[in-house]
Amino acid sequence: MSLLSKEEQIEFVKQYRHLLKMTGDTAFPGDTNKVRKYITKAIETNGYGKDVFGLKRLPRTINTALIIAEEMGLRRDSILAILLVELVTDGHCRLKDIETDFGADTAGIIKGLIKVHELYGKSAAINNENFRTLLISFAEDLRVILILIAERLYLMRIYKELNPDHAMQVATEASYLYAPLAHRLGLYKIKSELEDLSLKIQDRETYSKIANKLNETKRSRDRYISEFIAPVENKLKELGLNFDIKGRTKSIHSIRNKLQKQKIEFEAIYDLFAIRIILDTEKEKEKAECWQVYSVITDMYQPNPKRLKDWLSVPKSNGYESLHITVLGPEEKWVEVQIRSRRMDEIAEKGLAAHWKYKGVKDTDGLDKWLSGVREVLEHKEESPTELIHDFKMDLYDEEIFVFTPKGDLFKLPQGATVLDFAFAIHTSVGSRCVSARIGGKNVPIRHKLQSGDQVEILTSPNQTPKQDWLSIAITSKARVKIKQSLKEQSAKQVEFAKELLRRRFKNRKIEEDESIIMRLIRKKGYKTVTEFYADIADERLDVNTVIDQYLEMEKKEQELNDHSSQSVENFIPQKQSQKPEDISGREDVLVIDQNLTGIDYSLAKCCNPIYGDEIFGFVSSKGIKIHRMNCPNAPTMFKRYGYRIVKSRWAGKAGASYPVTLRVVGNDDIGIVTNITSVISKEKGTMLRSINVDPGDGLFQGTFTVMLSDSQAADGLIKKIKTVKGVKQVSRF
Repeated sequence: MSLLSKEEQIEFVKQYRHLLKMTGDTAFPGDTNKVRKYITKAIETNGYGKDVFGLKRLPRTINTALIIAEEMGLRRDSILAILLVELVTDGHCRLKDIETDFGADTAGIIKGLIKVHELYGKSAAINNENFRTLLISFAEDLRVILILIAERLYLMRIYKELNPDHAMQVATEASYLYAPLAHRLGLYKIKSELEDLSLKIQDRETYSKIANKLNETKRSRDRYISEFIAPVENKLKELGLNFDIKGRTKSIHSIRNKLQKQKIEFEAIYDLFAIRIILDTEKEKEKAECWQVYSVITDMYQPNPKRLKDWLSVPKSNGYESLHITVLGPEEKWVEVQIRSRRMDEIAEKGLAAHWKYKGVKDTDGLDKWLSGVREVLEHKEESPTELIHDFKMDLYDEEIFVFTPKGDLFKLPQGATVLDFAFAIHTSVGSRCVSARIGGKNVPIRHKLQSGDQVEILTSPNQTPKQDWLSIAITSKARVKIKQSLKEQSAKQVEFAKELLRRRFKNRKIEEDESIIMRLIRKKGYKTVTEFYADIADERLDVNTVIDQYLEMEKKEQELNDHSSQSVENFIPQKQSQKPEDISGREDVLVIDQNLTGIDYSLAKCCNPIYGDEIFGFVSSKGIKIHRMNCPNAPTMFKRYGYRIVKSRWAGKAGASYPVTLRVVGNDDIGIVTNITSVISKEKGTMLRSINVDPGDGLFQGTFTVMLSDSQAADGLIKKIKTVKGVKQVSRF
């Protein structure tokens, strides 16, 4: 234990003993001694050092194991895998030894974890090239996903111990990959914590603002919850039901999303919390008692029928069971009420893993199907990493709908799924030949969005084939993968047909074909890909004889140019040798992108107008690298959806240029206030006022002042001075 301080050693022993108790009756005789032997041997030979994030492995390992035991409900094999995986990767023992001592299950989980840890060893971030390998590791065993989520959760909880770059990287991965995975696996509590911590790291200002508002309104929320609960509690006690009632405040991340989507102020959000009623009852009586509670609540408060969500009759594919209703409570406020049993609540808190605690509960078929879908996506290696990430994540967050075939077979699809998605869910051949569907006796097109409870009859035609625009209709990963695969096969056939046609025409006209000239002709004609060129020939949008005539003309011109070049080559070479390279030794880049790359083309994003000194990041777009401020309003979305396109950036050297900065000023609509503000700006050294736009009304004015400044320090100084102007209430940067 020499790797740990005395305090850390005491804490480790305490946690280790607690972990052993958590394994309960799942542990095998001798497990404890064998694990202690392996760990002691590793420590004696300087094992369990620091990981890629610079953290001590032993505390990180034991805390991750506690998370999967206490918060996910995993037991022996998963706990052993976490404790022993570092020993295998460091060469202190072999995977074969683990299998002999602890069994194939433990060894299998370790094998999956090793693949993932190797990726992080090569690069701390999940690169595009690594993403497929990562998902394959996930798809082999669900427990690998759960352990990876636990590891990320622990890192997020101790983010202050990480350096800023690692903290931002972990937060980015958590928001765009691990939080959606936790959601898909039913780990809603962990999903919310990952999202909140990600927001705290990526946009501390927004996080703190919402957190402070929640603290300010806590007393009134608690009072309202008590007022709402009291009559419900009395009635349920009269009925002899055993239950708990509690109020749950929505996560800061979900509140932020609501503020952004609805473009409203915090005070306008009515559903900041949900009431949860948890019944202590036998499994056979669960549904009946849940509906009994539903009846009591809807008798007292007016329900909103459009907001009823019945996951009792048909649970979600991750096993989630609950009854959600929204009712009009006191003070005309809408309140969400969740009704479930104690067993259902544990599954809702711990997700998939909680199923293994209840013998005979086998509701994981949906997750098995989802994993099969992941494997199916991974089989198509021709997909680009960007497409792969998009298709993999498409339905991670979506709520589910339940759709039936004419025979009554049930299919679970993400909300927003179309007739086309349903057709591919039935079978690839059905999807490929789908022309329309019949719902409730009416014909509907393939783009028709399905509703829960629809009974759908798919109509097909032997002449139908997938079309390019189908990709804008289908939303499920299975349908999109199959459509892309079919389109590529069709395209390949077209290309072969067109190539053969062109070869035959060359041969008929007794012309020797030069592939390099054809490639130059394709580029000259403006085609981005060779496939597009041959597709136009196959579809007769290009005439083959015209193409050959253009080929001959290009060949003739190139021959003439080559003849001329060979005559003047002696004059050309000395001229090239006399050129002097541009002297760039005195230049200094004001921006460094990624590690230490300079001289890269970039532009400053118009959405947030970064200036020298701002905390920034780069975003790789089709138009080059765009530089954004860390607190850019679009940053959370970019980090969440396109984390793989983010590159680290920082200012370097000295500020030389001037940058446009737009300041939004709110104040009393007093005579002279604008004059006083412009006077402050004009007196500021190195500052130039470019434009003013003032909008008075209701005793207040809102003005925007665009000024030219050298850096963020100058901007902060100017903002402070404008705030001192009499009547000014608020100053902020756009």
